[in-house]
Amino acid sequence: MQTSTVLKFASTALASILLLSGCNLFRVYTIDLPQGTPLSVQQANQVQIGMNTNQVLYLLGSPAMRDTLSPNRWDYLYDYTAGTDGKRQKKANIKNAAQYLSIYFDNQGQVVRIEGKDSLPATRH
Repeated sequence: MQTSTVLKFASTALASILLLSGCNLFRVYTIDLPQGTPLSVQQANQVQIGMNTNQVLYLLGSPAMRDTLSPNRWDYLYDYTAGTDGKRQKKANIKNAAQYLSIYFDNQGQVVRIEGKDSLPATRH
């Protein structure tokens, strides 16, 4: 008699655990993880050849990377990993710096080249 009670309890406990493990209510909340500077083509188009570093800082903010070995290049990178809220809103992950903008300056601090505009979205949401 006692063996059957233990088996019933164990099977009920196992069934409960299996049912609750698939329930969204008990999942761990994760945060959205944006890294870098989210830019749009509209913002990137404001940067023009001949602008100085202060003008670029005003328009785009600080770059994600300033390489000490290449100080005349600023890189604006953006990665995004959707957490609980991002997944609910069906936001896509952006990995491996798929959105980037590289701005090159001459020795006087003037923009001479801009790369990566085609990797940016049309507007920032």
